[in-house]
Amino acid sequence: MPTRRFLPSLSALQAFEAAARLLNFTKAANELGMTQSGVSRHVHGLEQFLNLRLFERAGSHLVLTKIGAAYYEDVVQVLARLEEASIDAVRGRRSGGWVIVGSTPTLASTWLIPRMRSFRLRYPDIPFELTTIDETTDVESSAVDIAIMRGSGQWHGRATKLFEEELAVVASPKLLAPDAAPGTLDFSQIPSLQNASRPSLWLTWLRISGIPYTGTIQGNRFSHSALLLQAAVEGMGIAVVPRHYVTTELSNGSLYMPFGPPVRSGEAIWMVSSESKSQDRHSFILREWLRQRQTTKDTAEDKRPS
Repeated sequence: MPTRRFLPSLSALQAFEAAARLLNFTKAANELGMTQSGVSRHVHGLEQFLNLRLFERAGSHLVLTKIGAAYYEDVVQVLARLEEASIDAVRGRRSGGWVIVGSTPTLASTWLIPRMRSFRLRYPDIPFELTTIDETTDVESSAVDIAIMRGSGQWHGRATKLFEEELAVVASPKLLAPDAAPGTLDFSQIPSLQNASRPSLWLTWLRISGIPYTGTIQGNRFSHSALLLQAAVEGMGIAVVPRHYVTTELSNGSLYMPFGPPVRSGEAIWMVSSESKSQDRHSFILREWLRQRQTTKDTAEDKRPS
């Protein structure tokens, strides 16, 4: 005979989660559409089931015990995962051939989504889900079917190089008029922006481009590339960015390259897929679609605008 699982009731977990989050039984009851005594009864029953105290009173305030706080963190994740699984079941993702595509946020918004729009128009019957990942994600052990990542291609799974990464210094005409852009770079005269997620970009670009410069590299820092790009467009400073991030901005003139064409960084953008899922028909079609559209397809010229 199978062993019965040691699981409390879902109603008790929901009552506990709301009470722990709000630290108030009355507010939790209002949120859940229950009475205050109902929430209290559920929480008391959960404490009896676990044989643990989850809450204590500090005067008129409700506080979590140490074990209650740790239990709350786990319960939140369990309820979120259960909700996700239920939604997946309703929308049919598990059985409907969904392809899960992952990428870093800025790469997804600037390079991947424009291509996925075309894919949706061409293959309306192949559902996909876009999700954000970081560059340390192991595709083989994750739920992602296809990942678009920057690096040298050293990942578990099947890796296909899409294109070489190129770095460019970009500026807004609001900051530097194109016809007045200097031939050399003086960091003491031109405000610069720094990418906290890739702090070596300026040194990499300076080393490879050979552009002469004076002064010390400094300037405001931004936690990721999307914020850095917006700051550059607003004219807050010049920035080093991967060129495929700024295709639209170079085309419409909101950014230009005052110090000449981009240089290769030595890294590339790769498409990584799971070996175990490589034969899936929908995944194969999407991989081929992206492989055939691997170039950045920039329309902006690699020069200052006239």
